[in-house]
Amino acid sequence: MFLSTILSHKRQEVTERESAVPLADLRSRALDLPPPRDFTEAVARVRRGTKRVSPLRAIAEIKRASPSLGVIRDPLDPAEIAAAYRAAGASAISVLTDSRFFRGNLEDLEAARGAVDLPVLRKDFILTPYQIYESRVHLADAILLIAAALDPSQLLDLYSLAKSLSLHTLLEVHTLEELETARKAGAALIGINNRDLATFETRLETTFTLLPHVPQEAVVVSESGIGRPEDVRRLAAAGVDAILVGEVLLTSPDPGEKLRELLAGSAG
Repeated sequence: MFLSTILSHKRQEVTERESAVPLADLRSRALDLPPPRDFTEAVARVRRGTKRVSPLRAIAEIKRASPSLGVIRDPLDPAEIAAAYRAAGASAISVLTDSRFFRGNLEDLEAARGAVDLPVLRKDFILTPYQIYESRVHLADAILLIAAALDPSQLLDLYSLAKSLSLHTLLEVHTLEELETARKAGAALIGINNRDLATFETRLETTFTLLPHVPQEAVVVSESGIGRPEDVRRLAAAGVDAILVGEVLLTSPDPGEKLRELLAGSAG
């Protein structure tokens, strides 16, 4: 399974990074930082009762490559892309920081955050407390926790640690079982990944299947496989709060204009 390969490499990578910069150093540096920007509030639609009455939000992603496509955009200036997304109506930014499979890094995260006033998500395969402190030190406002990559007890521990550091957490699920784990964690922000990380197959219907089972109070993000304005309209009408999009933007000659095109007519 490809996910297993990614996670095995990630554990080795984190061990090497911790040898270079000990956890104690990160903990000390995390004490004096300004508070994170409010990622959850930024991507939540205004509600009237249970109905979302404001336009759907967009989390626009910055990534250099992916396992399925290879190199997506080269060269890529994170600050320039983040500013283009901001101008096009993005509510938040996601930055891939995995180096081996996505060619990203933490410098991309810092560059994007420094260029805009939007909250920024660190998107990576986060498996250890070290990575959470690292995210805080490098000024992430939110982190991604992937239910498929963690056993339930690990996920709960990491979720609690992130909360203690005032980091927002996008808790990603793909199945009903994973959604139940997110519910038990009390997740305020749930991402439904339309891509199966075991096969890398993508089905937008995954969001529509899981959505009725998401707690009413949770903010819901649909991730992956969103490429047409019609997809966005369907998700908005179904009650999704936000979409997370990247590849369709970065493979376009003008990522900002492509984001505008997707969001056109998305008001719920």
